[in-house]
Amino acid sequence: MSIPPTMSAVQLMGHGGLDQLHYSEDVPTPHPAAGEVLIDVHACGMNNTDVWVREGAYGSDTDPGEVSTWRRGRSTLTFPRIQGADIVGTVAAVGEGVDQARIGQRVMVDFSLYNRPEGDESLADIDYIGHGRDGGYAEYVAVPAENAYEITADISDAGLATFCCAYLTAEQMLDRARLTGGERILVTGASGGVGSAIIQLARVRGAIPYAVTSAGKEDALRDIGAEDVILRDSGDLVAETTQVVDGPVDVVADLVAGPMFNDLLRILRPEGRYTTAGAIAGPVVELDLRTMYLKHLELHGSSQGTRTAFRRLAGYIQEGRVRPLLDRTFRLSDFPDAQRTFLDKTYIGKLVVVPDRHWNDVGAPHAP
Repeated sequence: MSIPPTMSAVQLMGHGGLDQLHYSEDVPTPHPAAGEVLIDVHACGMNNTDVWVREGAYGSDTDPGEVSTWRRGRSTLTFPRIQGADIVGTVAAVGEGVDQARIGQRVMVDFSLYNRPEGDESLADIDYIGHGRDGGYAEYVAVPAENAYEITADISDAGLATFCCAYLTAEQMLDRARLTGGERILVTGASGGVGSAIIQLARVRGAIPYAVTSAGKEDALRDIGAEDVILRDSGDLVAETTQVVDGPVDVVADLVAGPMFNDLLRILRPEGRYTTAGAIAGPVVELDLRTMYLKHLELHGSSQGTRTAFRRLAGYIQEGRVRPLLDRTFRLSDFPDAQRTFLDKTYIGKLVVVPDRHWNDVGAPHAP
């Protein structure tokens, strides 16, 4: 296929507001280096990390308000940067050392840059596509060939773009918390991408998920596997959870934090496990250490996932054990509107961006 010298892309020009996102139609098209593939992007999912990186909202070890990107004091972020981690498309070209037979494959990208050899599961040095190198809010993206997984499941490109970041993050959270069959797990932020993924992946493990969410989303969450729903603004979260959950809560998977953090620790049974990969209601929380040590609780931080977790996820997708929860799609050229909608949090599941030239292929049926 003919690859144009320039492409359309959304570039992040610096930390700040939505004005730092620039849509351009003359960004140089990347070339795949040795060991890489060039992907013709058909769809790219949106994530909270995009927003926090744009805002520089990660703080520092000594100042939670300091402008800092995802890796804090050792950032690999440079500007302009094309964000976008949840990449789905077809292989358009290959770099030196990559089999030409890969051209034309439909792929989903493992967005993680592990910076460690195969077999080393440590995430201590991890980075990601869309931060340490350009991502998928563009017509084309070059990625390491090993990160591009062929997917043949009968799922639309936009649907497939809902899985990667959210479901890998969710699977790693469950790995960290060692969730097993028959256990009860309470999920906050359950209507979002990661939260809805946790509900499905908990069911894959044979666990029993309960969702914490806002009013109006109950039926949709039960439909994807939630045993029952607790309304976040019910007044007394601990009492409401005790009434709804049939038995002790073994694991809390928290994506909200903020004022409810200590209540979540109170909800856990003795020797229960808390795991978090986000804090959309506030990252700085009050912790009564007595609750933690008197109940012998485990607290786990988690971000992204291992190669093993990603391969497991790809298998679940191929086998139809999880399904996409796509709310709607947006044209790449309408990216600021897409991020405003994302920030409103009035949807369930994921929002996906589609390059304009592929809009009629995957975008129109779910257009806002």
